[in-house]
Amino acid sequence: MGRPEGRLEGKVAFITGAGRGQGRAHAIRLAEEGADIVALDILEDIDGVPYPMATEQDRKETVHAVESLGRQIIFTKADIRDLSQLQEVAAHGVATLGHIDIVVANAGAASSAVSYEMTEDTFTSVVDSILTSTWRTVRAVAPHMIEAGRGGSIVLISSIGGLIGLPNLAHYVAAKHGVTGLMKSLAIELGPFDIRVNSVHPSNVNTPMIQNPAIRGIWSGNPDASDDEIIPVMSAMHIIDTPWMEPVDISHAVLWLASDEARFVTGSSIPVDAGALSPFRIPHGNV
Repeated sequence: MGRPEGRLEGKVAFITGAGRGQGRAHAIRLAEEGADIVALDILEDIDGVPYPMATEQDRKETVHAVESLGRQIIFTKADIRDLSQLQEVAAHGVATLGHIDIVVANAGAASSAVSYEMTEDTFTSVVDSILTSTWRTVRAVAPHMIEAGRGGSIVLISSIGGLIGLPNLAHYVAAKHGVTGLMKSLAIELGPFDIRVNSVHPSNVNTPMIQNPAIRGIWSGNPDASDDEIIPVMSAMHIIDTPWMEPVDISHAVLWLASDEARFVTGSSIPVDAGALSPFRIPHGNV
């Protein structure tokens, strides 16, 4: 007996920031449903980002996880801030695997500072790594999808910060709001080619972007806060009693948007936020 056919059988997914965290989870979840993967990550630290980036060992672990599912993966070290590198990865993916049907623009970096005190470099570097690089990703891959004539799905990973404001993250929030607007325009432009474009808006996700002193300091006032200190604070952000979600919780939404189950969903912002966007909630433990 062969492997049961998944929801993405015969599809190829292009995923940025796939070394670990959400990107790795997206690669694994889509591969579980039959997709082959074209992946990339910078695999080196970035100046001004207060946590380490993925490593070569992380890349190997992602490759092993996808290949253990019987799927093909091409994983390239590349920088989303360089359009030519993205174009090379996309062209190699198409030449090797035949086509690209799904794009998950996941990669990005964040730092924290009060908006009226942050440096220009701090502001522009975050906007470049999130907003401009999301555009670069689509710019590199969409022409191949159009030429192939197979339609497809593009999923932009935004944030609850793409729908509301957050303190000490003005550059991040501005960039993620930009991703939301970019999604809406791309959906209109790519719709005639049967390419759907949507955005996913997570709240806290259990990755190094959240689990670092800079972000813990925003919410608790103490960069060295222990789990016992930070969990009640971050849980209070949500209707559902959890401080953060796991990467695969976001991957389930990405999978749905990538699949034919969402074939008439485009131009939509999909929160996966444990209720963080609701202005009203009952305090945990009060029921």
